[in-house]
Amino acid sequence: GPVLAQRAPAAAAAPAASTPTPEWRRTDGYRFPALADSVRRLQFAAQAMQLREYCADRRVPDEFVRERLQRFGRMTGREETCASLADY
Repeated sequence: GPVLAQRAPAAAAAPAASTPTPEWRRTDGYRFPALADSVRRLQFAAQAMQLREYCADRRVPDEFVRERLQRFGRMTGREETCASLADY
């Protein structure tokens, strides 16, 4: 995971969903996502590939795999299983 220096400050958290986006801040027409979003998705893909190896290797204990899947799920905001890793 990210080290403390890489974490965004609490004040920089995304605004509440109930707050409308001001017109000057709209990014609907952007062709590419924000760089941070691209980096996050690439990191998730790399982690998912490693977890898929753990899932496929029967020598890796089930408890270890479950714990890693739960940890990954906390990062992605989804309930992750060995099968769900194919989404990445």
